[in-house]
Amino acid sequence: MTENALKPPVARREPKTIEIHGTQLLDEYGWMRDKTSPEVLENLAAENAYTDAAMKSTTDLQAKLYAEMLSHIKETDESVPYRKSGWFYLLRTVEGLQYPIHCRREALGDRSLAEAGPEVTLLDVNRLAEGQAFMAVGGMAISPDGWLLAYSTDNTGFRQYTLHIRDLRTNQDLADHAERVGSFEWAADGRTLFYTTEDEVTKRHDHLFRHMLGEPQGSDVIVFHEPDERFNLGLGKTRDTRYLILEAGSHTTSESRFLPASDPLGEFKLIAPRIDDQEYSVDHRDGLFYIRVNDTGENFRIVTARVDNPGREQWAEFLPEEKQVPLEDFDLFQTFFVTSTRREGLPVLEVYHFLEDGSPGKPQPIAFPEPTYTAGGSANPEFDTKVFRYSYQSLVSPASVYEYDPATGTSILLKQQDVPGGFDPALYASERVWVTAEDGVRVPISLVYKRASFHRDGTNPLYLYGYGSYGYALPVGFSATRLVLLDRGVVIAYAHIRGGGEMGDAWHDAGKMMVKRATFQDFVSATEHLVHEGYGAKDRVAIEGGSAGGLLMGAVVNLRPDLFRVVLSHVPFVDVMNTMLDATLPLTVAEYEEWGNPNEAEAFAYMRSYSPYDNLAPGPYPAMLVKTSLNDSQVMYWEPAKYVARLRTIKTNDTPLLLHINMDAGHGGASGRYDYLKEIAFDDAFLLRELGIEY
Repeated sequence: MTENALKPPVARREPKTIEIHGTQLLDEYGWMRDKTSPEVLENLAAENAYTDAAMKSTTDLQAKLYAEMLSHIKETDESVPYRKSGWFYLLRTVEGLQYPIHCRREALGDRSLAEAGPEVTLLDVNRLAEGQAFMAVGGMAISPDGWLLAYSTDNTGFRQYTLHIRDLRTNQDLADHAERVGSFEWAADGRTLFYTTEDEVTKRHDHLFRHMLGEPQGSDVIVFHEPDERFNLGLGKTRDTRYLILEAGSHTTSESRFLPASDPLGEFKLIAPRIDDQEYSVDHRDGLFYIRVNDTGENFRIVTARVDNPGREQWAEFLPEEKQVPLEDFDLFQTFFVTSTRREGLPVLEVYHFLEDGSPGKPQPIAFPEPTYTAGGSANPEFDTKVFRYSYQSLVSPASVYEYDPATGTSILLKQQDVPGGFDPALYASERVWVTAEDGVRVPISLVYKRASFHRDGTNPLYLYGYGSYGYALPVGFSATRLVLLDRGVVIAYAHIRGGGEMGDAWHDAGKMMVKRATFQDFVSATEHLVHEGYGAKDRVAIEGGSAGGLLMGAVVNLRPDLFRVVLSHVPFVDVMNTMLDATLPLTVAEYEEWGNPNEAEAFAYMRSYSPYDNLAPGPYPAMLVKTSLNDSQVMYWEPAKYVARLRTIKTNDTPLLLHINMDAGHGGASGRYDYLKEIAFDDAFLLRELGIEY
């Protein structure tokens, strides 16, 4: 049987409607939600079989792409070691092994890494993964004395983590453990561990526990409970290690409590009570809390407050808000601090010395050479340090770690990612262009292409990636796996659309809730602009997005199916109404602040107007590869499964419509690095075939 003669699976239709706010909401595939149903599992297996058969002719191409990508990856490698509390820590990868190995070397006094003690293994994730189809480490925390390792693991992809404690003297795990764990931190005594846990149904982190080493989980003490369903708990520690900080945060509001790390039996004290639409984060230096807060403006400022009286009425401005320059974060050290801001959507790092009176000196900007890039703080665990480590990469420059000396204002390159296989950055070029959206707002786009194959005459195949939600600024980084597309003449672009965080909270607010459609219009405008300006051929446009970016894919295809030839949609949030009307699902209630509450008539009507599943209509559609995972805890597998099933009943052309389900993974796909490369090769083979490249 030829591929064209393959028949796609036909899912049973069971029409059911609910009426809300006077509108009928149809869901004829709601039965797919039963993960234990043999019929559901048979349907998913049939979808995978159909997709495998439809992609059979690309088997050799997939193997070729995989080999090319692997040739550009240094399989045996190590990270730049960083120093913390008398040890140098690093991450190692070994050729043939799927997972990293966490290692350390003892720092012998003030001597350099070259004179450090022998390397020892802290955690070999490959050992943890033996006999498992999936393995992920959620977090790690070393006890203050350096001899106990708390770590968490997930072996299903459902992001449900188990806490373990390992004695690093014997390299054996203790009996101590806890289930459904989120964040965790040691108290100063090295015997007390605090950890947060999630609710069993909604997966919201709502409890903080105190565990005493050697005691069973059943005797752990509940220290704090967060009752508001919009809020999640997160536990951290100030860089000087003096205080534990417990943050309760929603998408728009936060508050923090603190506890001296030396007083594990004490009470977490509130810094400032939550106020709707105000967020703040905290660090500590010399008896003062330094607080990044948006109380006087959406771009944030820094204030200070005494530890013994930290309420809002005592806040003193330390660094004022700068209009049009959102303050994303700050790194606090003993003698200096570093701000991370954005100017025109690009990251900026500035270093400030503390003056004698404790005020900030003049900023020292760290210069970056390229038109579009990603930069930020790297591993800087030591509070009393004379240098600042930061990372830098771009679409053509591999990931690099630098060390900046505030005393001299100079940076030293510590390591740049090695890209074997003949990679030469001079062969590629990057650009940053602006498009005027439908309502007149300027939207940035980052582009990369191979110089020799690029012609700005509308002939190149074009690939455009987008996200545009949660205030997440789309990173512009280097990817060795991207070279297989660039070397075949594909122009690759990233649209920094509204709903993201490239221009701070204002950019996020301009693409969420009751103005969410601006995100989709921006993406359409970006595509039209790139085609009009000759960056890509109008009949050879491929697009990709995942999760909320999968919502973007579904929405823009419904708006303009004629504009795109190929669509890659990963774990797509496409069944907006049914999901957001079910408060028992993970994330739903908290996400009312991102999408709106459909129990309110106005929000329901607006969300219904763009929900991809609810707005599918008869007509031709682009070639589509939709991917999901059975154990996804963020976008349930049934959303893309239902979407594809309904789309098959109404699309009027014969372009491929494929659904692939990873039966052993979660929201992020395969956990092993080689397995993940194979997933990318599969995606790229579909994209290249449908664009008519090397097929």
